[in-house]
Amino acid sequence: MSISKAVRRRPRAKRKIAPAAVLPLTVSRPALLQAGSDRRFRALVHDLLTISTRMELVRQHLGDRIGMSGPQYSVLIAVAHLQEGNGVSVGAVADALHVSSAFVASETGKLALRGLLDKRTNPRDRRGVLVSVSPAGRQAIARIGAEIRAINDLFFGALGSKGFAALSATIAALVGSSRKAIDYVNAGAPDTRRLEAAE
Repeated sequence: MSISKAVRRRPRAKRKIAPAAVLPLTVSRPALLQAGSDRRFRALVHDLLTISTRMELVRQHLGDRIGMSGPQYSVLIAVAHLQEGNGVSVGAVADALHVSSAFVASETGKLALRGLLDKRTNPRDRRGVLVSVSPAGRQAIARIGAEIRAINDLFFGALGSKGFAALSATIAALVGSSRKAIDYVNAGAPDTRRLEAAE
């Protein structure tokens, strides 16, 4: 083999490995960091989103079982548990569900037209109304009562009494702090994109 035909191989240059990109922390409060890392916090957010999605699927399933939307199911159940002898105000239902009164007024109107809720003037405030579950509404809830219990027992089966109490307190606190986050977002968002809890 002649020298002219020999293939001269150049030594390979060592590939430079780019340093891993350092992403900014997604949270800064020390209580939410572990050894300066936000990894556990991000895992928590992903878990909460998964739980939220699954709760929405369950709500939609239960609504479908009695022929209504998921949000309407939430309103019907809330009225059933909040009403007293005379019924419950739209505002009280909205407060319990953390949604707007306009949303509850709209959905209770639809449910009343279907005969599942009764509406009457509030004797203490003639401008407002009280809503209560009608006999037909009670029958609809009773038809899926066993299924509601079975799903909830499975969904929250990982909790003992202490864990349930701790989770209840924690979630209640997060409802309040999450409202502050929404207010912060809305303060810098155009009016047409304002976020509002509607369901």
